[in-house]
Amino acid sequence: MSRTSGARRQRARHADDVPHELPTDLLRQAATWRLIGLLFEPPDEAWREEVRSLGDLPADPTLRLAAELAQHEATPGLYHTTFGPGGPVSPREVAYQNLILPGSLISEIKGYYEAFGYAPRGDEPPDHVAVEAGFIGYLRLKEALARSQQDGEPAAITAEAATCFLQKHLAVMAPPLAAALVDSPNRYLALAATALRQSVEQPA
Repeated sequence: MSRTSGARRQRARHADDVPHELPTDLLRQAATWRLIGLLFEPPDEAWREEVRSLGDLPADPTLRLAAELAQHEATPGLYHTTFGPGGPVSPREVAYQNLILPGSLISEIKGYYEAFGYAPRGDEPPDHVAVEAGFIGYLRLKEALARSQQDGEPAAITAEAATCFLQKHLAVMAPPLAAALVDSPNRYLALAATALRQSVEQPA
């Protein structure tokens, strides 16, 4: 083999190793789901800053308004009055699932998280709406990375897992959660729940 042909092969090999541009549609979806999940987390100052930084990204006007209102409305007291023990609304899927035992439900959800290396932050249980929505954002980001590397099989597996998880879990929780929050004094939570329901009903 000549030195010229060897150099050409080496350049081609290096070109194959260079990641392609990340798909902007998947990155947008990842940011949207991350913001939905974030809005259902207990607020603090770091939370407020992250909501502010993500609030300009989604095209959904409902979600953008929720992020804007959260800057003024969100307080730990109001959050825990809504979602805390004895509160009027449950943020957990176990409260809305009638076809599966709580232990089996948590085990199934944990199996998803472990299979894809998802380690949610915070102390919320695995079936908390913030954790589940964050998982979809995480999967969209993993799919975007796989597609940027032209790694078709992992991308397809991740996309299928996201669709399945949405249908089996968030689609069960989103409508009754939105209905329960419609008259909440926390308007940002009501809007976040509406955005969640719309995202589940019209998945990308």
